[in-house]
Amino acid sequence: MGLKKNQIILYLKGIAMGSADVIPGVSGGTIAFISGIYEELLTSISKLNLAALGVLKNQGVKSFWKHINGTFLATLFAGIFTAIILLSSLIKYLLTHHDILLWSFFFGLIMASVYLVGKQVNRWNITNIIALIAGSIFAYYITLATPTQGSENLIYIFFCGVIAITAMILPGISGSFILLLMGTYFTVLNSISSLLSSVKDGDSSLLISSLVLLGVFAAGCIIGLLSFSKLLSWLFKKAHDLTVAILTGFLIGSLNKVWPWKEVLQTITKHAGEAKEEIVPIVQQNISPWAYQELTSNAHQLLFAIVLALLGIAIIVVLDKFSPEKS
Repeated sequence: MGLKKNQIILYLKGIAMGSADVIPGVSGGTIAFISGIYEELLTSISKLNLAALGVLKNQGVKSFWKHINGTFLATLFAGIFTAIILLSSLIKYLLTHHDILLWSFFFGLIMASVYLVGKQVNRWNITNIIALIAGSIFAYYITLATPTQGSENLIYIFFCGVIAITAMILPGISGSFILLLMGTYFTVLNSISSLLSSVKDGDSSLLISSLVLLGVFAAGCIIGLLSFSKLLSWLFKKAHDLTVAILTGFLIGSLNKVWPWKEVLQTITKHAGEAKEEIVPIVQQNISPWAYQELTSNAHQLLFAIVLALLGIAIIVVLDKFSPEKS
């Protein structure tokens, strides 16, 4: 019964990670870190190697499954994929129609995460402080980068998958935002929506094209995940405090991206002249709530934004209180 309960909790953590990964500016790695499963995730993924195949060949499936921590990985990734498939349309809707409230929630969540992740540094010395500052500057400048129009070429999509998944497992660096920078965020998101629509409408050609694109993207993600997780796992073992200090800096720098009130300075039109034509903002700058209301004639929703930010903070406090090391 206890195992089943733990698996349900782990599955929900996977859903939270998947939901975060869909949003440009929020990292699923952040959710993994603050929910106490980050290092176990890295260690488990890093065991998916040739040695694991040797265990499978010589000792059988049961030993192989135990060696790679299979139940943990399968449960967590089931939650992640559930969120990506079922929530992609919802997240897209919220980003379009309730962006201020959504960004406010994640601003509070990430702001509280800075404290939660930072306190895992055992000793703050000058080296770790410099690492914190360097991580903050690096993440901040990533948020200032201008997205490209990208390409739907499958080789490019594969490369984007490799890069995006690398970012997704780093707290504070958003894989979705990296996809946005590379011009493939809406391509992947629309492919997920198209896949669901094709199943519903029985459109075989749309189903095949969506599956091919998503399959190539997933292949890139798998290659990137297996490669980069080994490096991160090694860094945690050899330089824990320095690594956590850098990751804390990533979180601080990423706050620039999730500030709720923005002025759009430049846009691009994707699929111009087609039925799925959409205008995508690519250059934005942060402004005050009052400047936003004056500029756009839309309500700044400051009170509701504060409530959502406090909710994000409260969730982190609860996660910290009931984190594994305290249970």
